[in-house]
Amino acid sequence: MHIEFIEVSNFRKLKGVRIDMAEDTTLLVGANNSGKTSAMHALRHFLVDGGRFSTHDFTLSHWHAINQIGDAWQTMQQGGDTGGSQPSMDDWGKVLPSLDVWLRVEKGEIHLVRSILPTLAWKPGSIGVRLRLEPKNVDDLYRDFTSAFAAARDTKAAAVAQLGDELKVKLWPHSMMDFLERRLRAHFSLQAYVLDPTKTAVPLNGIARPQPLPASAIPVAGNPLAGLVRIHEINAQRGFDNVSEASQVGDGKVASPRKETRKLSEQLRSYYTNHLDPFDSPDAKDLQALSAIEGAQEAFDARLHDGFSSSLKEVSGLGYPGVSDPRIKISTRIRPTDGMNHEAAVQYEIDMKPGLSGAIALALPEHSNGLGYQNLVSMVFQLMSFRDAWMRVGKAGKKARDDENFQLEPLHLVLIEEPEAHLHAQVQQVFIRKAFDILRDHPDLKANPQLRSQLVVSTHSSHIAHEAEFANLRYFRRLPASVAGDVPVSTVVNVSEVFGKGDKTADFAKRYLRTTHCDLFFADAAILVEGPAERMLVPHFIRHHFSHLHQCYLTLLEIGGAHAHRLEPLLKHLGLPTLVITDLDAQVPGGAATQVLRGQGQVTNNTTLRSWVPKLAEVDDLLDLDANKRVLAFDDLSAVRVAYQLPVEVTVSDAAEAKAEEALPYTFEDALVFANLPVFRALDGTGLVKKFKDGIAKSATAAELGASLFESLKTGKKAEFALDVLALEDPAKFIVPNYIDEGLSWLETQLTKRQLEVVEADAKAAEFEA
Repeated sequence: MHIEFIEVSNFRKLKGVRIDMAEDTTLLVGANNSGKTSAMHALRHFLVDGGRFSTHDFTLSHWHAINQIGDAWQTMQQGGDTGGSQPSMDDWGKVLPSLDVWLRVEKGEIHLVRSILPTLAWKPGSIGVRLRLEPKNVDDLYRDFTSAFAAARDTKAAAVAQLGDELKVKLWPHSMMDFLERRLRAHFSLQAYVLDPTKTAVPLNGIARPQPLPASAIPVAGNPLAGLVRIHEINAQRGFDNVSEASQVGDGKVASPRKETRKLSEQLRSYYTNHLDPFDSPDAKDLQALSAIEGAQEAFDARLHDGFSSSLKEVSGLGYPGVSDPRIKISTRIRPTDGMNHEAAVQYEIDMKPGLSGAIALALPEHSNGLGYQNLVSMVFQLMSFRDAWMRVGKAGKKARDDENFQLEPLHLVLIEEPEAHLHAQVQQVFIRKAFDILRDHPDLKANPQLRSQLVVSTHSSHIAHEAEFANLRYFRRLPASVAGDVPVSTVVNVSEVFGKGDKTADFAKRYLRTTHCDLFFADAAILVEGPAERMLVPHFIRHHFSHLHQCYLTLLEIGGAHAHRLEPLLKHLGLPTLVITDLDAQVPGGAATQVLRGQGQVTNNTTLRSWVPKLAEVDDLLDLDANKRVLAFDDLSAVRVAYQLPVEVTVSDAAEAKAEEALPYTFEDALVFANLPVFRALDGTGLVKKFKDGIAKSATAAELGASLFESLKTGKKAEFALDVLALEDPAKFIVPNYIDEGLSWLETQLTKRQLEVVEADAKAAEFEA
């Protein structure tokens, strides 16, 4: 048994998403504010602790509809229900947060799910359960809300009658959302429903389509997943610091950390109490330890008796104890956990050089070690504790296993939020590689299909994402308000579905992304550049000339025009605005590369230009192509734009009578020179820098200079050229080549538009809340 997928509806940014679950580790990735945390909180709220819900868990675009329910109820109450209308669950159906869990159940596991079988004719396969936050009793909610609203209205009316003027104050509750802010837990609870496997629907354009519940649907008694799924979680706030639980700050106190944020020593004490304590159901191996503890206790009691004897005699001089009074006896009670109940219970031992005379072992207390190491050790130990708690290892499991009705849950679900906190990049990779193995490191779990573990990890780390298989990545894509409706929401892309099985393009993409360690899955936009020179200089162009773009999260990938098109399926599914900065690469048809010239029948050797965007081969056509034809829309939300060398007006000679003329760059380096002739004319350097300077001095026309630059680039080292430029001149002084300037301006416009939609949506949200 394992979870096939979950569908989240009406929970925060997740208005309707399906998250396909890998059979072992599922990785949730995406840019900031894309919905990963919402997904983890949905799993936590619905599966772990239903008491955590608040009004802010309702999708923002539904707040207005919820307030409209309140308005309609006020009208009904004021009209005395003369129209025959009654409050109904139907009013709430489309706005209630829910989580659908779909399990894959095998033939030998039917007995485990007998309480949630949809029909007696059901055959092994998918079985679904919906957990929904809904009103406990609609009539009670109606009466409580309308009474509270009427009381607020009457109070305000009385104040107006008494003062003669209406006060500008909002009394609780001024809307249904305001009412639920205080009374949500009193009137709402989680209910479970069995779903029909024959009515599942695949997502449409990335939007999940959960099946509607029939009006006759009856909730399942109790928790239908109890006994089926054991759930543990490690949240993002792990609270590793050196402060006590309530540190003084001024006159106030810092709130105590949450229950989950415990030090390693506390975790060890808890593990010892649950699994190792020899006082709890001792076995033969515990008797020796218990004997030693009892001997130590007797010896300590004897020493205490001697030590307190003189003091007790002094007390007896006061007349106590008398003849009939009980006498004072000093006794101790030693338990193993007492030895771990102090700050130095967990220490880190420092290795000493062997052979040192008189050397003693050195150790540091827990809080003296680095946060990263503490975090790593703590998370690994928690995973081991989760596994052993599920498998009922040691003392905690002895009583449970003795119960004749005992049955291990067939599925263990573990949630980890942002494990990369404080961890070095290499340690992040090691952790995600080993985490699932730790959950399975038990003799009864080795290759046992009847007991399954599933790990769900949300992360912002490209190092963790690249260590996982593509098939395990679930990308959270942000949908702007213009498409989603009133406010931005998210959809989820199953990256395993981007490429077909055995697709060579998919193999290339996987290998390339693992090699480059880019942050493609966490960026706002992508820029694909041709070579190392662009890779080094384009970030400086952005920094000094595109201030808004510099504030965005961009990923730059160095991938030549011969291969950039291979990333098209991935970029399209991720919905990232993409700029491809590539080279014109002119050549004689069937021949070698050549200087760019008009009217010579030249073609481009660039696969991206020929087969992706703009799908043209003739150089003359590319030189005069309209800007809008250099853009290809992925969908209504995103597009790719190609930027290649374009004609530019230059004045090669510095003579006063010199006139501007058209220059046709071939690649990035000569385009940079044409755009910055005064800078390169005065730039002293070696290699290509010197050759370019000499070429400028010897050339009288743009064509001559173009030929000189072309010949120099045949043997020049482009990466060294970029480094020399950075070393010799401030990048801020360079003018951005025209084709790159146009491309970056387009990308900045795309991201600015998205940001404006978010701002407008925030204003809309304020209206809902008001």
